Amino acid sequence: MRTVLSTLDRKTFNGVATRHWPGADRVLPKLSRAADHGLLWLGSAAAAASFGGRPARRAALRGVASLAVASLTVNTLAKRSVRRERPLLDAVPVIRQLTKQPFTTSFPSGHAASAVAFTTGVAFENKWWGLALAPVTAAVAFSRVYTGVHYPGDVLAGAALGAGAAFAVRGLAPTRSQMAPPARPRADAPALPGGDGLFVVTNQGSGQRTGAHSDQTDVIHGVLPEAEVTECGHQGAVPLDKALEAAAERAAERGGALGVLGGDGTINAAAAVAERHGVPLAVLPGGTHNHFAYDLGVETIAEAARAVETGEAVAVDLARFRPGVGEESTQFLNTFSIGAYPELVRIREEWAGKIGAWPAGVLAAWRVLRSAEPVSVEVNGRRRELWTLFVGNCAYRGLGSAPVRRHDLADGVLDVRMVHGGRLARTRLLTAAVTGALRHSPVLSEARLRTLRIGGLAPGTDLAYDGEIAPAARELTIDKANEALIVYRLLPE
Repeated sequence: MRTVLSTLDRKTFNGVATRHWPGADRVLPKLSRAADHGLLWLGSAAAAASFGGRPARRAALRGVASLAVASLTVNTLAKRSVRRERPLLDAVPVIRQLTKQPFTTSFPSGHAASAVAFTTGVAFENKWWGLALAPVTAAVAFSRVYTGVHYPGDVLAGAALGAGAAFAVRGLAPTRSQMAPPARPRADAPALPGGDGLFVVTNQGSGQRTGAHSDQTDVIHGVLPEAEVTECGHQGAVPLDKALEAAAERAAERGGALGVLGGDGTINAAAAVAERHGVPLAVLPGGTHNHFAYDLGVETIAEAARAVETGEAVAVDLARFRPGVGEESTQFLNTFSIGAYPELVRIREEWAGKIGAWPAGVLAAWRVLRSAEPVSVEVNGRRRELWTLFVGNCAYRGLGSAPVRRHDLADGVLDVRMVHGGRLARTRLLTAAVTGALRHSPVLSEARLRTLRIGGLAPGTDLAYDGEIAPAARELTIDKANEALIVYRLLPE
């Protein structure tokens, strides 16, 4: 059987070599060289990450991860296990042959493995993007036979390994479509066809720390033509708090909903107003990070619009902190923190308008790591020295002091994580992160609580919540209002 397959492989190779392929001489050798070391796919991923939105970045990351696994498998195991000689080039026209011939063994094709791995990984995130890449992938794979550096069997084996690598990555990191539907309770909200009855407040300054502010009104009217839009965040506009109050009052009168376009701080302000007036909230992502919108499952304005028109909604928890019993509370949708993080946010916001959000974040992290000192604080009556106290509204996924995503926004708990101070604490924490032993590091402790009491804070201590900075009272209580806010979101079928 092996002899039969080998003979068929060679005959197919010779058939490709001796056949004339109109136009291919100018394209396929260049395409084959462009795919050397995965550069064609890495460049595609970089372009998608730079100019695409969050879904494009996620697809690019999955594609690159799949490519890396495929390349590692081919170069460390497959090529060393099957030492097949490269085809003879006698039958291949010189014009097709590569200027620089590969020196590794022939089986399997690394180019085919990388191409299929990247495209399959992208397709797992978005099948249409995968289909768009498929012709290029097929051309790269065929170019390896066309230029005479691989037998067809090498290419098929490489393609199979590439697809397997993408499936392996998906097994370790499930796609959004694979994840089980969140355990958020469904809620009643009015269906507003065309956005009739939706009163949207846009913060034009969200996500626009540098450069001109973008006007999103036309974008909103493109998907919700009947919605009423109020713009804030630029000179002469209505202040955000007044605009939100007025919009929520009109929504309550009409039996409609409040909409908000902005970042996490803007959405948090809108959530407080919506909850107070008893109206649903439509979240239109328009900030730099959009943590709440993405955890909710709303990644685009179009997705939010479809949920508004169909009346699909869920109930989510609101976390809140207050100085004492009976005093006015301040709520947060995402996170609360004391320690190094508020200082990092302050420095980042100070420089973001001058050098951009990402460079400002790097500068802030560098400054904080150099100068930060532990904060003395009482946590549920026990005195501690902490670098950071993190409190998340609902349980976050991911290890460490900087978790990244939530799966359920109505689980009734506070996610509390503390990075302890002490001798060599920063070094020990970094070492634990690098070695993968972060969860077991004595520097980090975690708990899931329903109430948290904080006390003994020194005057001048700052806190951060949803990207905002505020002075901290000496005593604070953090708790939750479970399922207190109704938010539009497309529901799993």
